[in-house]
Amino acid sequence: MNPAGVVYALLAYGAWGITPVYWKWLTHLSPAELLSHRILWTVLFCAAMLTGLRRWDEIRACFTRPREPWIVCGAALLLGTNWLIFLYAVATNRILETSLGYYLNPLINVVLAVAFLGESLRRMQAIAVVLASVGVLGLVIDHGGLPWISLALAGTFAGYGLAHKVTLVRPIPRLWIEVTVMSPLAAGFLAFFVEPLGGALVSEPSATRWLLIIAGPVTALPLLWFASAARRLPFSTLGLFQYIAPTLSLGIAVFAYGEAFTPAHGFAFVFIWSALAVYSWDTRRAGTVG
Repeated sequence: MNPAGVVYALLAYGAWGITPVYWKWLTHLSPAELLSHRILWTVLFCAAMLTGLRRWDEIRACFTRPREPWIVCGAALLLGTNWLIFLYAVATNRILETSLGYYLNPLINVVLAVAFLGESLRRMQAIAVVLASVGVLGLVIDHGGLPWISLALAGTFAGYGLAHKVTLVRPIPRLWIEVTVMSPLAAGFLAFFVEPLGGALVSEPSATRWLLIIAGPVTALPLLWFASAARRLPFSTLGLFQYIAPTLSLGIAVFAYGEAFTPAHGFAFVFIWSALAVYSWDTRRAGTVG
C-alpha cells in the first residue's frame, strides 16, 4: 500500500468528516448566504490553484468536447443542491442525518451504476442494498416519514459522482467550472437578497469574515487530497477509507453537539453498517479476483 496515498486519503476523508464543525461556527448566517459565499470563495481559490499549477489549458479542453459542458452544468446543479441541504442540516442540528446519508452513498452509487451505466448487480451487492433498505425502512416506520435529508444528500452526491464517471475533466478544473457556473446565482443572491450589500463581509466581525474567506480552501483542498489518493491507491482500497468521514460526523453529532441517537437510529445504523461490511468485502473480493 502506497504510504503517501494513505496519508492523502486520511487527510481527505478526515477533513470531510470534521467539516460540520467549521460550518457550525457560521450557523448564525442563513444556509443560502453561506452557500453563496462558499461558491464565490471556491471560485477564487480554485482559480489561484489553477494558476499556480498551470492547469488552465484543462479548462479550455473541456469546452472542445461537445457534451462535457452540459455534463458539468448538470453536476454543478447536483453539487449546489447537495451543499445547500448539508448546510441546512448543520444549521438545524441534524448532522446525524448527514452521517446517515454519506453512509448510504456507496450503496446508492451501486444502484445508479446499474440503472444508468448498465452494470450488473452482484449477489452480495444486492444483499447490501436490501440490508440498507431495511435500515431506512426502520427510520420511516419510527419517524412516520422518509429521512429526506439523508436520502437527498446520498442521492445528489451519488448523481454528482455518476456525472463524473462520464467526463474526462480532472477534479480542480472541474470544481472551478462547476462553481463558476453557480457563481452568477451566488453573486445575485448576495447583491439583492442580503442586507447590507456584501452581507456578512460588511456586517459581521472579522472572525466571521475570515471564516467565510477560508470556505474556498475548506472546499477545494479535500478534493485535491482525494484526487492524489486516488492516483496512488487501488479503487477498492480507497473505498474503505470513505467511511471515515461519516463516522467522524456521527461522533461529532452525538458527542459534541448532543444530537439524540435513538433506538431507531441504532436499528438503522446496524443494518447500514452491515450492508457496508458486505459491500466492502464484495468489492475487495471482486478486485482480488479481477
